[in-house]
Amino acid sequence: MQVSADFSFTPDELKDKIILVTGANRGFGKAMTLDLAKAGATVIMLGRDLGSLETTYDEVVNAGFAEPILYPLDLEGATPEHYEQLQKDILDNFGRLDGLIHNAGIIGTMMPIEQYDLKLWYSTIQINVNAPFMLTQFLIPVLSKSKDARILFLSSSVGRAAKAYWGAYGVSKFAIEGLSKTLAEELEKTNIRVNSFDPKRMRTEMRRTAYPAENSDNNPLPESVSPAIVYLMSEAAQSLNGEQLTLES
Repeated sequence: MQVSADFSFTPDELKDKIILVTGANRGFGKAMTLDLAKAGATVIMLGRDLGSLETTYDEVVNAGFAEPILYPLDLEGATPEHYEQLQKDILDNFGRLDGLIHNAGIIGTMMPIEQYDLKLWYSTIQINVNAPFMLTQFLIPVLSKSKDARILFLSSSVGRAAKAYWGAYGVSKFAIEGLSKTLAEELEKTNIRVNSFDPKRMRTEMRRTAYPAENSDNNPLPESVSPAIVYLMSEAAQSLNGEQLTLES
């Protein structure tokens, strides 16, 4: 199913919504954080680099949007205890969570499975799969306290159709698609809706790493795509569940 980025929203579109975004400090995560805050949501910005989190925080506040919350956390080294503390912090401060967007990820390296570095494989799977699993598991009870909650997994075309040499990244996105579908089935009769979303190519560092010979100027800026995220967190997308969504061409 395709989703358009041409979504006009008001400053009250997501008023009073509490939405957690991983990897909120740069690239697409930064763009969606700005638009979610512009739409009135309080964004819990989760990322491992406090400096860049603070820079994005300043941009949001200086623009006059809803003030976000900084939550520094390294997903590679995070333990169940860290996620338990996050759960407690959200419940203590807000009493619920309305949205969870799994945006953080690393690309690893492009090489055959036969030659893939074991340490890099573990790191990529930890950040791209294990961390979203644990984060989701601990936050489902918090999401269940919302009247209309969403979980959104950022995916990729290489997680829906296998492509040689994409290694741990490709495998991780296949895993994310499976996790998204499984959760959608398990939570079908609850107030939580679960989907995956492939934003396609964007002008980001991750894209430049994957395609170094590509002219990145031809790719859309992340901020031209991020209105689609506001749509997916809004009432307009309330019926979507268990979908493999793709940005409209």
